[in-house]
Order: sequence, then structure tokens, then C-alpha cells
Amino acid sequence: MNIVSVDSSNKHIYLNLCQSYEGEFSALTEKLPDSDGVFKLDTTLGDNIEGFLLYEKEIPIGLAAVRKSIEDFFEVCEFYVIPSCRKKDLGRKFAHHLFSIFKGKWQVKQIEGAEYATTFWRKVIGEFSSWEFDEDVYVDSYWGKVTRQRFTSL
Repeated sequence: MNIVSVDSSNKHIYLNLCQSYEGEFSALTEKLPDSDGVFKLDTTLGDNIEGFLLYEKEIPIGLAAVRKSIEDFFEVCEFYVIPSCRKKDLGRKFAHHLFSIFKGKWQVKQIEGAEYATTFWRKVIGEFSSWEFDEDVYVDSYWGKVTRQRFTSL
């Protein structure tokens, strides 16, 4: 497993994987691709959002986008591991790596209907934080009803 930051040399790989991610979630978001078959992305890298790619044996298998909103406050904006590589503990290791390099307060949100994602994040965050995290459900202005976990990486 190898994790690299997204830059100009690999941004096209990140954007390609984003299309799989958007397609998978389209059943929940009801998004449709444009006339070229391309989904519009909700998160744009740059400014305060950094992208990461997850590789396994030199093959890109996952992505993440992390927002640094204010001093030592981070949010997972996007997180994806291709379906054929799930259940191999790579997603947990990927998330834990991100939590370890960015110390501070974190939040992760899942849209309504993505119960499998909520189950994943509860376990991953719980293991990382020794089960010291808060969870709530609220109505997000963009996403609607979301489940949110908040915790601190020390």
C-alpha cells in the first residue's frame, strides 16, 4: 500500500477515480453525468482541500480529499476505495494514515442511505480514537440528512 499526494502529475488519475466514486453514489445523490458521460464533482482540489491517492502494487485503487477549514480542523470531503479492493483493510489503513498526518479536530459525514459508509466510518474512527468520538445526525444545507462523526487526532 502506498499513499501519495495529488499534484499536477497525477491529478488525472484522481479525476478518473472520482468518476467511479460519483457513479457509485449516484443511486443516493440522483446525480446524472453530462452529455459526455462525466459527473460534475462536488469537491475541487486546491486552496484548503488536498487530494490523496491510494495505490496497491502500483495500481491506483482509492482516493481521498481532506479539507483544512481553520487552524487544526479537518474534514474528509471524499473517500473512496474501488469495490474489488474493499474488505482488505486498505480503507482503514488509508484513513488512519490521513488522521495521523493531520493532527487536530476531524469530522466525517455520510449522506442518508449510505449506511455501509456509516458502519465503515464508525469502526475506523472508533479504532483510531479508542472509541472517543461523537456522532450526530443533522440536515446539511447541501447534502440533506447526514450522519456525522467528530473526534480529535492527537
